[in-house]
Amino acid sequence: MSVQFFPKLSQNFIELLEDDEYYDITIEVGENPNVKIFRAHTGILCYRSSYLRRYLTSNKKNNDNVLAHIKLPKISPDTFQIILTYIYGGIFSLNENDTSDIFKVLVAADALHLNELVDYLQKYLIENKTEWIEQHFEFTHRSSFQSNNFSELQQFCTGFMAKTPEKIFKSLDFTSLPEKSLVSLIKRDDLQMNEIEVWEHVLKWGLKQNKNLISDDPNAWTDDDLRIMENTLRNCLPLIRFYSLSSKEFLHEVRPYKKLFKQQFYEKLLNSYMDPDSKPDSNNIQLPRNLKINGIIDSKIVNLNIASIISRWIDKIDINSKFAHLRGLYLPYKFNLLLRESQNGFSPNKFHELCDDKPNSVAFIKVKGTEEILGGYNPSIWKSSGDWGQSCSFIFSFKNKDKLDDSILSHISNMDKALNYSELCGPSFGASDLHISVDPWGNNTDYNICVQANYEKKIRDTGNEFNIEEYEVFQIIRI
Repeated sequence: MSVQFFPKLSQNFIELLEDDEYYDITIEVGENPNVKIFRAHTGILCYRSSYLRRYLTSNKKNNDNVLAHIKLPKISPDTFQIILTYIYGGIFSLNENDTSDIFKVLVAADALHLNELVDYLQKYLIENKTEWIEQHFEFTHRSSFQSNNFSELQQFCTGFMAKTPEKIFKSLDFTSLPEKSLVSLIKRDDLQMNEIEVWEHVLKWGLKQNKNLISDDPNAWTDDDLRIMENTLRNCLPLIRFYSLSSKEFLHEVRPYKKLFKQQFYEKLLNSYMDPDSKPDSNNIQLPRNLKINGIIDSKIVNLNIASIISRWIDKIDINSKFAHLRGLYLPYKFNLLLRESQNGFSPNKFHELCDDKPNSVAFIKVKGTEEILGGYNPSIWKSSGDWGQSCSFIFSFKNKDKLDDSILSHISNMDKALNYSELCGPSFGASDLHISVDPWGNNTDYNICVQANYEKKIRDTGNEFNIEEYEVFQIIRI
């Protein structure tokens, strides 16, 4: 077993730093009139800072034993004193320094390649000084993108911009963003901007980077102007979700810039607006952004993209289009929660107590052990009468909430057995098409299956029983 005596070791090295006798190097820090010379020790500096090691290796003292001398004009004396205390004693006092001083130390530590301190201070600022960062956001954001070592701070700033773009762009000139920052922002699923706004901002940013363009009218651009803009926006254009735009937005805001796009991509994009069933340019086309629209739905199972698809199916909008989910969100309904299994339990009695006699309900079911989501829409009401119910209902399935290409929509084909009104069932559609119940043989277990019987299509590949991780029932109300 080894015993570590770090506090005393740290104290001794701090005493060595303060000693005027054994130093072998001087360091001139700051710019006039604020300049200070520090005395230090080559061996310690070399092993604590890879930057200083390289500097000293290429500037060894001459044969006359003249002391090595370093100049660090971009670091203030106060900041360097804090840095030296860390280098010698492994000590950094957070309480004795205000946040602006801590940020100066972070920048200086990065310049000197003190990676341990850089990583610690980034996390400290993010976890403890978010209010200061927000108040000094432009400075923090600009500084964070001046070094690749500030990745955590960059991610925090980009995340903050994504969540509150309307607040940030009032105080921050969007067109002044470095390309890396802009790309990091517009690639995010949670950027809280409509896609047409993203496109408009990217265009403004591109034009600002090319002040020599004679006109911002694309019809007036020369071939050279076009090549310049193509090169400027080459990393941004693939991140714009053009398929999420409305036809009107595409016509007026994108079509005038068609020469910026590769012809094959533009033709397929154009076709998608003229023919809803035309195949998108790539299998990797991104879904609409995850906008936080308050009051639409509060679900542990689905997101707004699925709520939008269900709403399209209910209103029979682009119902036969395989790619409607790539369009902008369609949210004419509010989903009011009636039941959540994790809150109210699985009991069929509880389902009927909370959901009976309420029209226009949607059930979402998360299959345990998979990402699969099953469900059904019932425009009629639920009962526990023990017989069958008629309804123009439909059932559906999704492989997961983010992969919507493989969704299955199945309408009722036998109206007389659209709904199962058994008191032993939860939300159950058809004889077995989506059957949610307790074990009918009295074993007090769940009995959940999907076997095609009274609806047009089967919504699961297997007819085996499955367990439920969570299920929710909502009543939809037109906004």
